[in-house]
Amino acid sequence: MNLEKEAAVDAALSHLTALLGENEVITRYQKLQKRVAENDTLQQLEEGIKAAQKDAVQFAHYGKPEAERAALKEADRLTKEFNQHPLVIDYREQLYEANDLLQHLTAMIQKEVNTALEYDDLTKEEEPQ
Repeated sequence: MNLEKEAAVDAALSHLTALLGENEVITRYQKLQKRVAENDTLQQLEEGIKAAQKDAVQFAHYGKPEAERAALKEADRLTKEFNQHPLVIDYREQLYEANDLLQHLTAMIQKEVNTALEYDDLTKEEEPQ
C-alpha cells in the first residue's frame, strides 16, 4: 500500500472513530459503563462474590464440603443480586446495542474492502504487461 492510500485510510479511520464517539448508542453505553464502575453497591457485590468464591476454593482444598457449599451458595446469591441490579441490566442492554452497531459497521467495512480488493485484482489482470 502506498503512503497516499495509507494516509487516506488513517484519515478515514480517525473520522469514523470521531463519528462513533458521537453516536447515541455508543455515548449511552459509555455513560452507563461509567455509572456501573462508580457504583458502590455493585463494587461491594463484586468484592463479596470474589471473597465467597475464594473461600469456596479454600474450603474445598481443606476438605470442608459443607463450608464450601455454603460459600458457593453465597457467591450464587450475590451473583444473582448483581445480575438483577437495574444498572447492570441497563448496561448489558446498551452493551448488546453497541456491539450490534459495531458488528454491523465492521461487516460493512469488510464488504467494502473486499469489493475494493476484488476490483483492484480485476484491474491488474486487465493491464497490458
